[in-house]
Amino acid sequence: MDWIEIIGLVGAFLSSITFIPQVYLAWKSRSVGDLSLGMIFIVITSTVVWLVYGIALMLWPVIIANAIIFLLATLLMVFKLTFK
Repeated sequence: MDWIEIIGLVGAFLSSITFIPQVYLAWKSRSVGDLSLGMIFIVITSTVVWLVYGIALMLWPVIIANAIIFLLATLLMVFKLTFK
């Protein structure tokens, strides 16, 4: 593994954890009123596009980061649609 792959993996890790605090707070408080449904939809759509790109080129940092972001953004969408 060369240094550029390590940088990619670190970037993937940092990108993928960005939603963890928001998901945790939304789950704990059962409050998502301030979250934008449009923003969540855009994040989900962009991660799907990045996943297709990453899978097509077998870019593991892109695949890993966007798979995790997709999961977390989907959880936020579920919370947004179910928590009242």
